[in-house]
Amino acid sequence: MQATVTELQSEVARLRHELQAQGKDEEQITISNYLLARLEQLGVTSVFGVPGDFNMPFQDYVEDHPKIQWIGNCNELNAAYAADGYARVKPHSVGVVVTTFGVGELSAINGIGGAFSEMVPVLHIVGVPSTVQLKTKPMLHHTLGNGRFDAYTKAAEQVTISQAMLMNKVNAAADIDRVLTDCITRARPVYLTIPTDMVSEKISAERLKTPLSRALPLNDPGVEAFVLDEITKVIDESGSDVIILVDACVVRHDVVDEVKDLVIATRFPVYSAPMAKTAISEEYDRYGGIYMGSISEPVTKEMVERAKLILSIGALKSDFNTGMFTYRIPTTHTVELHSDGVLVRHAHFPGIGMKQLLPKLTSRLGNYRSQASKLTVVRPKLEVPVERGDEITQSYFWPRVGKFFRKKDVIVAETGTSNFGILDVPLPDESVFVSQILWGSIGWTVGSTLGAALAARDKGLGRVILFIGDGSIQLSAQELSTMLRYGLTPIVFLINNSGYNIERHLHGMNRKYNDVANWKWTSLLTAFGDVDGTRSRSYTVRDKPGLDKLLDDSQFADAGKMQLVEVVMGKYDTPRALKLASELSNKMAEKSAKQL
Repeated sequence: MQATVTELQSEVARLRHELQAQGKDEEQITISNYLLARLEQLGVTSVFGVPGDFNMPFQDYVEDHPKIQWIGNCNELNAAYAADGYARVKPHSVGVVVTTFGVGELSAINGIGGAFSEMVPVLHIVGVPSTVQLKTKPMLHHTLGNGRFDAYTKAAEQVTISQAMLMNKVNAAADIDRVLTDCITRARPVYLTIPTDMVSEKISAERLKTPLSRALPLNDPGVEAFVLDEITKVIDESGSDVIILVDACVVRHDVVDEVKDLVIATRFPVYSAPMAKTAISEEYDRYGGIYMGSISEPVTKEMVERAKLILSIGALKSDFNTGMFTYRIPTTHTVELHSDGVLVRHAHFPGIGMKQLLPKLTSRLGNYRSQASKLTVVRPKLEVPVERGDEITQSYFWPRVGKFFRKKDVIVAETGTSNFGILDVPLPDESVFVSQILWGSIGWTVGSTLGAALAARDKGLGRVILFIGDGSIQLSAQELSTMLRYGLTPIVFLINNSGYNIERHLHGMNRKYNDVANWKWTSLLTAFGDVDGTRSRSYTVRDKPGLDKLLDDSQFADAGKMQLVEVVMGKYDTPRALKLASELSNKMAEKSAKQL
């Protein structure tokens, strides 16, 4: 029933848009420029991709656009990663990747899959053969050679929320608006193909006068009022012993501001799941740290799990995000708010979205402020341990770089060592943490850092700092050259620990398949474009004094040039949280094997 209501509301919104867009003397515009105009309205300033013969006619329009820059990538996968990173750092906009038919789009599909998994709004534009060729199906290059021209579209359907094939100019504007609206309202990637003979076709520009709607389906007023009453009732029953746990969908479904208002109004202690790190300022005096089940710091685990009620907002209960499914929170102690429904203990209320519910909940719960303020919060501390020996350890490195961070830094952490190492480090106010905990495609951060750096420049944010291992970077290292090419100045901390650290601890500690070739890391930036060495600097640090000296260097810290730091660490050393996660993962695997 709710799905039917939602569909009807969407159709009403579409028809209203159609009526508003009607005009008598209609200005004409090419389909390409119509699409670019819509992207400009959404705040897009960078488009990523790789040229190919089927998409180059459209790329002419991108290159000629006065406000949107073409960012040429080394491969389509990295381009998709860059679009993902761009969208994460630039709320209310979208990432855009352009590929060619077949070979290009399939190369990008892993990156699009990651954006789908982690709910990131990305538009994948594919240049395809002409409408005549798509109908007659000749044996063209980039095809499978068997006439299945729809094979790639079928693949795209698995990792995008909405698709449009612009086969005629009559529906082109409406189809473009439909997929873009789905992208921004449903927080998922969408797929758009442009045949070569449609690129320059003229259509009416009238619809551009009406901005795309971000409106969500309305909550049923009666059900919403009942839900508010139920939430208030369970808070009363808990004696106001309540904590707030924010998770990934707070960011993905655009309720960061609403959650901030709730947290400040109520003063309930607030904790974050790993996928929502920095969604709440980690300098806020009621912030208690990262909760990830049994992997949490002991005091954080105790404070969350002993609370009589957990108000969970935007939960995404994946394995690594929940400490390998080790949450110890009974359903009877939980209220969950989601983009498409609410759970109050065992009762489910579908169709009651948190975007509209949260402001009303904040108004209701302000009366609990004085009681909530008495609840204890143990703030996470940033303490650099005093250790014997000068070798750089994981336990020393992460809190030490924590002292290096500044307000508004954008901090990108690769899957594995870096992700787990930095989770316990409290980050400065207004910083942005970027990671891919659910999809976990190694090498993702290099392309993502490119997109994040361009978005950070648009947003007036601070430095962009990447943490990545020697194994992961070998999958996507060439995108460092794109950062140099476009004048970006990230700081790259490259952890050289002789291979795949997370894989070693999951399986095959001493197996050769977890080893990688040891590159001359400090030569990468010169090899990748800074031939005369004037636009970058590279360093190797092998001990604590060397690391401390570099981090205290004001010229290095100001990030005026692109910089790469090779940090040499022990082959088997690993962060606390990663070690615990690996042990839990291995236990799960053993248990599953016994059940066979």
